[in-house]
This record gives sequence, C-alpha cells and structure tokens, in this order.
Amino acid sequence: MSALIFLTISGGPYGLESLLSYVGNNGALLLLLITPILWDIPTILTVLELNSLMPVTGGYYKWVKHALGLRFAWYEGWWTWLYTFVDLAIYPVLFMEYLTYFLPEAQAFKIPICLLIIWGSAYLNIRGIVLVGKTAVFLGLMVLMPFVILLFYYLFHHHNRPDVAITSQTNSNFSAIGLGLYTIMWNFLGWDNVTTYAEEVSKPIRTYLISVITAFSSIFIVYLFVIWISIHSGVDHNVLSEKGFPALGEIIAGRWLGILIAIGGMASGLGLYSSVLLSVSRVPLAMAEDTLLPSKLHTLHPKYGTPYVSIFWCTVVVSFMIVLPFSELIIMDVIIYGAALFLEFISLIVLRHKMPLDYRPFRIPLKTPGLILMILLPISVYLIALTGTLMNDGGSMRPFIIAISILFTAEILWRLIVWRNPNILK
Repeated sequence: MSALIFLTISGGPYGLESLLSYVGNNGALLLLLITPILWDIPTILTVLELNSLMPVTGGYYKWVKHALGLRFAWYEGWWTWLYTFVDLAIYPVLFMEYLTYFLPEAQAFKIPICLLIIWGSAYLNIRGIVLVGKTAVFLGLMVLMPFVILLFYYLFHHHNRPDVAITSQTNSNFSAIGLGLYTIMWNFLGWDNVTTYAEEVSKPIRTYLISVITAFSSIFIVYLFVIWISIHSGVDHNVLSEKGFPALGEIIAGRWLGILIAIGGMASGLGLYSSVLLSVSRVPLAMAEDTLLPSKLHTLHPKYGTPYVSIFWCTVVVSFMIVLPFSELIIMDVIIYGAALFLEFISLIVLRHKMPLDYRPFRIPLKTPGLILMILLPISVYLIALTGTLMNDGGSMRPFIIAISILFTAEILWRLIVWRNPNILK
C-alpha cells in the first residue's frame, strides 16, 4: 500500500528539475523544507481523519456529500475527475521524455507509445487493485534504486571532484517563488486520491495511517537529497531543467547512471499513471450511484469486480489530452485541485459539528479554531503560488483561463442535472 501511495503522489523526484532555475539554490532548499509542512501535512491530517470516519469507495466525494450536500459533492467529484485527467495526461509525456534520452528516434512514435501506455494501464486497472499494487511495488523499486545509487556514488566517489554549485541566472522575484511553489505542490499532490478505493483495502484505517506516514517520509527524503546533490554537483541549473536528472547522473557517475535514472523516469510515468487511474476511476462510480452521472459508469466487471466502464471512459478522455504542454498542465492541475481540496477542508469542520460523537480512530487533536488555523496554511500557500504565477510577465494566461473555465462548468452542469431530474434535490 505504501508503494501504491508513493506512486500516486510522487513517483520519485521527476518534475522537480526546474526548481533550481526558478529560485536558485537557497530558495529551492527553503521551499522544499517549508512547502510540505504548510501544504501537505494539513492535507494529510484532514484526509486521515475523514477517511477514518468514512473509509468508503468514493472517498472525498462521499465526505463532501455528507458534510455539504449533493450539490457540492458534485463540484468535488467533477473538479477532481477533471484535474485528474489533466494529471494523467502528463505521465505518458514524461515517459517519452526519458525514453528519448537514450532512444531519440522514439520521438517520432510519441502518440502510439503514449496510447500504448494509456490503454495498457487501463487493462491493468480492470484486472484489479491487487495487480496494480504489485506492479506499483516493482515500479517503485525501479524509481528509487537509481537515486539510491546516485546518493551512494556521490558520497563515496564524488568527493574527489570540486563541489562547485554553478548558479545559473535565476529569478528572486515573487513570480519565480510562485513557479517554484507550483513545482513543489504538484510533486506533493493527491493525498486524497488514495482514499477512493478504501473499501477494497484490508483494514483500511490502520493501513492508510501507516502507509501515508511511510510514503510521505520517503517522498520528502528522496526530494531533499536529490536537490541537495544537484546543488553540490556543479550541474548547471538550465541544463538540469532542460535535460532532467539523467544529466545529474552523468555528472556524478557517467552516462550509465544517466540511463538508469532515465529508466527510472519511465517507470515513474508508468507507475503514476496506473496508480492515479485506479483512484479516479472509482469517483464516477460513486457519482453514478447518486444519478449525477450515467448509471452505466456504475457497472462492475463480472470477473474482477472493477468499474471497467468508468476506467474505459477515463482512458478515452486522457487519450485526447496528451498533446497539451507540460508546464501549463501543471498550473491547471494545481488550480483545480486546490479548489476541490478547499471543499474537503470545509467538510472536515462541518462533520466535526454534524457528527461529533461518531467514532474516528484517527482524530486531529485540535478543536474548531485550531482546525481553521491549520487549513489556512495550505490555502495561503495556494494563493501565494497563484498570485506569483499571475505576476509572471513571461507566462501565458491560457492555463488560468482554462482552469477557471473548468471550475465554472461544475455549476453549469449542476443546473443541467437538476433541470433533467428535479427529484434529485429531494
């Protein structure tokens, strides 16, 4: 389970490569230390309490439904479904970036290879959570092993080389901080996704608690030591941003380690895609039960008991999104995810008042004022990142316009749902 959560949230440090070029050495370390505390820990605590209260299929959708009603549950499910499509579209593209590191001619076959990954993962998910979990363990090891080798090789061999951090031209303005925050936030995003299949997990409350703590610790440590090595290796920030961590591996040990890290990047793309698809495919199932989506999405596979129709349609949508730019997808991803996460924070407080005596094996040791202060931390990080990126003169407004438009579609479609089925409000 820890491997599955690791690959749902992280899949290794791949995606952090541009951090140093945005905010420089000191800024990267500072943001990497502070952001998880302000952004992730309140989110993890919220998810653990709500999941211990209601460990059900549909996860965050069901939490918001019990707390805020069907309308906002629709918002939650719809926003999360769409942001996860954006998220899923990134991973096959990342796979291709690392494949072309040592096989440049593969770029000519980008679309067929991406589609093979997308539909292969769909088949794996239809076979069920056990197979996805076993695959996640194998891919997780492939992701981590090159960086373990990188660390030991650096500690025992690289000391003969001068530790000179080449500091490329970096920005220190507010917009650069915003871009840096978005980069880290995206690499720590999705703790609630792993709760949508809670009913399929043995002893879900205890399992989630141990697995989330293990996964968070692993992710944080891996990110920190990789950025630390990047700073002290002498790698140029712009080269790292353009060529990724395989360039770091070449500096530390040679091309052989660069190739291993690139293979790890491919494993990361595969593992992330399969794990995230597992979580998002369960949300339409729960929404279909409430007649918010077509009932066929609720259909389970006769042999494997998985929502294969939902998996199929998720796969169809993602197949059309793999042409979107990586940098814009990240911004859209975090904006939409942040809106859905806000509803979960509100649900935490509301359910404390609506269901005060219901048993929670895990309970945040704070009362309502403390909970409000706690959730203000990730909201502040979200707003700083959003404001900083909006102030970026060289950036495009397109991802913001698309993201805001997507958020508004929830209300438009809700009105259409009510118009077609007025009884849904009763």
